[in-house]
Amino acid sequence: MSALPSPRFLAQVAVTLLLAWLAAQLCLVLHTPLPWMLGPLISVSLASIAGAPTQSWGRLRNLGQWTIGGALGLYFTPAVTALVAGLWWAIALAIGWALLLGWAFGRWLYRVQAPSMLQLPDMTQARLRATTYFSGSIGAASEMTLLAEREHARTDLVAASHSLRLVIVTVTIPFALQWAGLHGDPSLIAPSIRIVQWPGLAWLVLATGAGALLMLKLKRANPWFLGALIVSMGLTMAGVELSAVPQWLMNAAQLVIGVSLGVRFRREFLHTAPRWLGMVALGTVGLMLICAGFAWLLHWGTGLPWVTLLLGTSPGGITEMAITAKVLQLGVPVVTAFQVCRLIAVLLLVAPLYRWLNRASLSS
Repeated sequence: MSALPSPRFLAQVAVTLLLAWLAAQLCLVLHTPLPWMLGPLISVSLASIAGAPTQSWGRLRNLGQWTIGGALGLYFTPAVTALVAGLWWAIALAIGWALLLGWAFGRWLYRVQAPSMLQLPDMTQARLRATTYFSGSIGAASEMTLLAEREHARTDLVAASHSLRLVIVTVTIPFALQWAGLHGDPSLIAPSIRIVQWPGLAWLVLATGAGALLMLKLKRANPWFLGALIVSMGLTMAGVELSAVPQWLMNAAQLVIGVSLGVRFRREFLHTAPRWLGMVALGTVGLMLICAGFAWLLHWGTGLPWVTLLLGTSPGGITEMAITAKVLQLGVPVVTAFQVCRLIAVLLLVAPLYRWLNRASLSS
């Protein structure tokens, strides 16, 4: 068993949570989108960059992901599942698009960074190629960093690029959607059950917790989110309606997830190759615009709301985009299905594709 955190660490976590809660209250007063996630994210990011000793406890983030996964699975009623299954071709296109876009982003990063970074004593063409490839890949930050380490890339740059891109997408898209007044299809909104009831909630907690622990034992990506999601989805698809998830628990989950994102931005983060971060930020804006165009093509082909497909294909994280869809009522099942399938495909294919591309470049 891991040792208990020190009292100092727990005190820093408590102060950080208090700051996050106050920021969420301010966002509620200001009527900003996703107040329980964006308020904590922005406030903790600013405090961290200013040098404050902010802290995020991994166990709280795990509980947050467990809560969100269990709640999202309640949207997959048999009728909605049939709708999502009929979109298999659009999901397959979105997976191919994500792989192509990630490769193109990595190639662009290589071209703009090569003149300066190849002058560094510890940087070779092969290492820079691996660094830019995994920095551009549209996947989970921790998993992409691990894959990059196996290919001897600069993992600090890979982690920084994914963290920055995730925060830019998470903050920009909700504000843009609220400002534009865009909405999804009400038929894709309602979960299978909206009432919190006992002992159904206890059974839902036990079942989704078991799914999360199984995924954790199998060493799968995002085990607390995906394990809870899969179990909750399975129960809902089978017509088993145990309980809704309390709103206060959903708010708390969003808060701790926002905090976990915000603490990544320490003061030293800004000193990590400033030009690199600038190019990642510029490229992320370009990715969002390109994905908006791709979502419009899928909207034309499927008839689903463009804004729902925008979240489903955006270069953001699965948890953050699913929360955005739920809070703004933008077709949770479709967004979740697109993001989950993309995550699984990217984790399985991005490393073999890198090796294949690397061999092809060496042989040419």
